[in-house]
Amino acid sequence: MAITIDQRINGLYGITPNKKLDIEFIENIITAHQVKILQYRHKTQDDQLKLDEAQQLRELCLAHNTLFIVNDDINLCEKVDADGVHLGQLDKSISEARYKLGKQAIIGVSCYNEIGLALEAEKSGASYVAFGTLFPSKTKPNAEHCKLSVIKSAKKRIKIPIVGIGGITLENRNLAFNAGCDAVAMLDGLFN
Repeated sequence: MAITIDQRINGLYGITPNKKLDIEFIENIITAHQVKILQYRHKTQDDQLKLDEAQQLRELCLAHNTLFIVNDDINLCEKVDADGVHLGQLDKSISEARYKLGKQAIIGVSCYNEIGLALEAEKSGASYVAFGTLFPSKTKPNAEHCKLSVIKSAKKRIKIPIVGIGGITLENRNLAFNAGCDAVAMLDGLFN
């Protein structure tokens, strides 16, 4: 039986640092830590740089059988034929992303600490939901905290994969997995 995309949303989920990328360094991290999913997140206005980096990361992910997700940018996702897009609550809608990217695309949605948002996202066709910040985060120090008990409750009510995010390190990741996360997203824990 073939493995579905949902079943591939597990393990370590790397998020690229918000700066010009060192592709070789990222490849070393993917290999050393068996990163299963990589999200490209670069908040720059330089569209050509974003396109170049995203294309390089797409090739890298194909070579390592790693899912490639683009943060926020449905058009960039489509241009580089990424596996999917991750949307925050202020980004485009799930239905808009699904229409543009097709039914095979992975669409992840940030739900912060709200199970209601996750249930709504699942009903709207999201592929996975992300909760966080689970631990104090250097990347988003003012982000709202999500208790591990929220993950435990969500796991009982949501059928799609749950990704934990925020302050997760190689040392504390098992707390997130034990609470019910299918995957854990790391930025500082992996790349800094």
